[in-house]
Amino acid sequence: MRSISPRPGAAAVSLLGVAALVLTGCGSDKDSGGAADGSVSLGFVNGSNTAFHTCLLKSVEQTAKKEDATVYSANSKQDAGTELSNIEDMISRNVDALIVQTVNVDALEGDIAKAKSAGVPIYLTSVATDDMTDVLGAAVVDLKKVGALDAGWVAKDAGDREVNVGIVAGAPGAASDLLVNGFEDALPTTAKVVSNQPGMFNPAKAQDVAENMIQAHPDLDYAFVANEEMAFSVRKAFDAAGAKDVEIVTVNGTDEGLAAVEKGEFAATVANSALVLGQTAVKDSIALLDKNEKDTKNVDKIANIPLLLVTKDNLSEAPQYCPQ
Repeated sequence: MRSISPRPGAAAVSLLGVAALVLTGCGSDKDSGGAADGSVSLGFVNGSNTAFHTCLLKSVEQTAKKEDATVYSANSKQDAGTELSNIEDMISRNVDALIVQTVNVDALEGDIAKAKSAGVPIYLTSVATDDMTDVLGAAVVDLKKVGALDAGWVAKDAGDREVNVGIVAGAPGAASDLLVNGFEDALPTTAKVVSNQPGMFNPAKAQDVAENMIQAHPDLDYAFVANEEMAFSVRKAFDAAGAKDVEIVTVNGTDEGLAAVEKGEFAATVANSALVLGQTAVKDSIALLDKNEKDTKNVDKIANIPLLLVTKDNLSEAPQYCPQ
């Protein structure tokens, strides 16, 4: 089985999101140029400072360095207004392309319009828009499928039993809504969602939600939690309330999350590698920038990131989640 080693804790993770705008130069020092001359400059606008976003940033930076590109990064801290301001700042730096991990899919229309008016191509991570005409490309995580995979595990484990299910969502909009919708839509009719509350991708908030949930629904059977950081706090709340039998299904596939699956703290998690997402975004955006590059025809405008439902039975198959 793949070795599971711990990574830095939440305190270290949160430091990367202290400032709304963190500028980081990697690779070439040039701020302009095309893919052909190896001096691409990319602006990466990240959505938050969770473990996922931190690993995604690290992947983008490391991949850009290997590709001899410069990358400037900004953190929108789950605020759509800050996201647009960050995009405007990147445009002012004359970047060749923007990579955006949006805070809310509703914000993308304004983001794309702003980038188009400035003549700066925009590449999306995690989600794509219905109309990709004005978008350079996207590395997509099928978030509805992520939720559906967890729901499928619940359905298989519950069998014909009527069961009660709780949901600890993330922040409204973008990833959380898609995850939750996918989960709810795939649940069997015998599974009743008795509570659905936002944990805001914040472990402390998620713990409060879980404490209230288990108090109101002591007969809870399963809980879907929108990321592993929150899931650890939810597990803690349930255990403290004497609800150790509540099975938790969640999302990410971090080393810590896989270790929790191995120990039985989580029943399952869906691995969607932030490492692969960042690598794909940088490599594909650079390739798609150069219309004359002969290999561009082999690069899909929309790249789908592989997903895997991970349980105790297939831990060794989980992909690496975060760059070392």
